[in-house]
Amino acid sequence: MFYDDHSPPHFHAEYSGRKAEVNIDTLQFTKGRLTPRAERMVTEWAEQHRRELEEAWSRAERRQNPGKIAPLE
Repeated sequence: MFYDDHSPPHFHAEYSGRKAEVNIDTLQFTKGRLTPRAERMVTEWAEQHRRELEEAWSRAERRQNPGKIAPLE
């Protein structure tokens, strides 16, 4: 996430030189694409950490550090 980023709430994902944006509410890829395997992994991770993503987005909107979220286990 980036400070002062545009709505709707989303996060950025990167894998193997590809970039994408993922909507936090729907977990849909809204911009860019990753490999199908990477997209499944990102979606699984986001499902596990949705509440943390929402909280991080809220902090970023207030221009605070969004913090780190643990990787996929």
